[in-house]
Amino acid sequence: MSVSQLAKIRIKNLRLRTFIGIKDEEIKNKQDVVVNVEIHYLAKRAMHSTEIEDALNYRPITKAIIKHVEENRFELLERLTAELLDLVSADVRVTYAEVEVDKPHALRFSDSVSIALCYSKDQE
Repeated sequence: MSVSQLAKIRIKNLRLRTFIGIKDEEIKNKQDVVVNVEIHYLAKRAMHSTEIEDALNYRPITKAIIKHVEENRFELLERLTAELLDLVSADVRVTYAEVEVDKPHALRFSDSVSIALCYSKDQE
């Protein structure tokens, strides 16, 4: 039996603050968002290496997400999610990516509202 060469990187519950929304209060005050990311890539080289260059390094991806969220303003959750999906799928080695952004307490009686978007190399 051979080992799968498909790697899944998961960035879980990245808690950030940004300006998001269309109401006056949302425009004036930063709100919490929670970002979850899943990235697939073929990891054959990384599985037999000790060099970070052979792997898809999640650290710069995470830093780019943090910078983008914290330094920008967003009216729609869909827009924020789409821009983050573009960031995480930019590396040519990415075969699939999914980004979900939660906006905690966006609705009364609800923990959060979220949007999830996917990228697949097959759909290009």
